[in-house]
Amino acid sequence: MDLQPTLINELVKIRPLHVKDLEPLYDVAKDSKIWAQHPCKRYLRSEFEKFFTESIESNGALTILDNVTDRIIGSSRFKKVEGFTNGIEIGWTFLNRKYWGGKYNKKVKYLMINHAFNYVDNIIFFVAKNNIRSQKAIEKINGQKVLASEYPKLPKTSPDNETFIIKRTM
Repeated sequence: MDLQPTLINELVKIRPLHVKDLEPLYDVAKDSKIWAQHPCKRYLRSEFEKFFTESIESNGALTILDNVTDRIIGSSRFKKVEGFTNGIEIGWTFLNRKYWGGKYNKKVKYLMINHAFNYVDNIIFFVAKNNIRSQKAIEKINGQKVLASEYPKLPKTSPDNETFIIKRTM
């Protein structure tokens, strides 16, 4: 599976993350309200730089742009799931707050999900238990909360995480 595709719809363009994206992406990420329910405080420059380096090294990170203005509005990532060959993880997603509460997150996720379903039957999301906003967003795109015992091949995650899955229907 191509973990860094270019995907486009009427609202967003998703492309591979580049080193040159550091500053414009940090301009988005430095809004502390984005990270209010998140265990990491990536609004701090040092935390964001660590996150950005990990994203570049993952070879699965993506930059999200507003398709009308061509401005960077966020980031997301694909990750292969060890021992679970028929699934891919989507995570590490954040958007500029100007793009919250509407259709942007849904459009981003649908592009990524549709791309992934060309290769796998399951999309996995690991979300912090106290990150209610992200859990609700995943439920809006038909993510179903599951127990680890239902999917024994999934890696063990922190007890502070919830696991959600979207299954390909055909």
